[in-house]
Amino acid sequence: MIKLGVIFGGMSTENEVSVKSATSVMNNLDKNKYEVFPIYIDKQGNWFEYEGNKPIENIIKYLKNMDVIFPVLHGLYGEDGTIQGMLELLKIPYVGCGIIASSVGMDKSYTKIIFEKAKINQTKHIYIKDYAGEKMTIVEDDLDEKKINIDEIINISNEKLKFPLFIKPCNSGSSVGVNKAENNEDLKKAILEAFKYDSKVLIEQGIKGKEVECAVLGNSRIGVEASRVGEILSAEDFYTFDAKYENQDSKTVIPASITDEQQEEIRKLAVKAFKALDGNGLSRVDFFVEEGTGKVFLNEINTMPGFTNISMYPKLMEDFGYSYSSLLDKLIEIAMKKK
Repeated sequence: MIKLGVIFGGMSTENEVSVKSATSVMNNLDKNKYEVFPIYIDKQGNWFEYEGNKPIENIIKYLKNMDVIFPVLHGLYGEDGTIQGMLELLKIPYVGCGIIASSVGMDKSYTKIIFEKAKINQTKHIYIKDYAGEKMTIVEDDLDEKKINIDEIINISNEKLKFPLFIKPCNSGSSVGVNKAENNEDLKKAILEAFKYDSKVLIEQGIKGKEVECAVLGNSRIGVEASRVGEILSAEDFYTFDAKYENQDSKTVIPASITDEQQEEIRKLAVKAFKALDGNGLSRVDFFVEEGTGKVFLNEINTMPGFTNISMYPKLMEDFGYSYSSLLDKLIEIAMKKK
């Protein structure tokens, strides 16, 4: 029997989402194949055996006892290459993307750079960082930096972008800290709010159209499979944290109501984006299809997507032919053969 450690919780703003995802994962694991060890990390970074809430005194020794680890962790310290680096040092196989893909995929400012190099169409954006007092830094297209104040940022946004705008912390997932701005007052508030979650922030031009997602599975060595494209029908103005995890009126439609040509274009782009990051195991790649033009824009990649009972990744893979349990088997198989 395979000794499988499932790590969840974590020190990010997505701790509770991680618990929900891990609960779904553990409920769907074949208990005849795996001896499951639930491992919880609290928001302060303390590790526990989840059953019995017993502190793990020697984390390295405990992990070394596992055959493979499934880090069902979202956000900082779990999806950003941190725990992946730890597991690499310990030489323990683990599910999901490696250090580089995880770290770059987590940081929206760097995924923009990689996908631009890959010539994948993206929304217009402005990248700012290091807010301190009255000043912050704007990073130009050539990566030159300049210190300016928030009013100057708003003026530049007015020159380069069109409302509505979306303001996003670069290293936050599940739409935590993301806000929509319809005017300059909204924009100023949203920028300051985003800096509460990260030292780096993106201001992106909104796209009027469909929000669609594609699930990928595999790696460059064995090949990458791409699901059909699904469409998000958010119960709110945009796909907020609550719309994703709390509002039962949010719906997903598989396949998305787009043309066959758009389906194929998005599936190919999802695989290209995944390979551009040197992805492994799984990712969910999100796109916009612009109303009127039908033009496709890559939004972002999620290297450890949600695994709750209403999450898009397992739903897309189920539509593609993988039951939840067989999907978990496949991910664990890929992890154990990765070395």
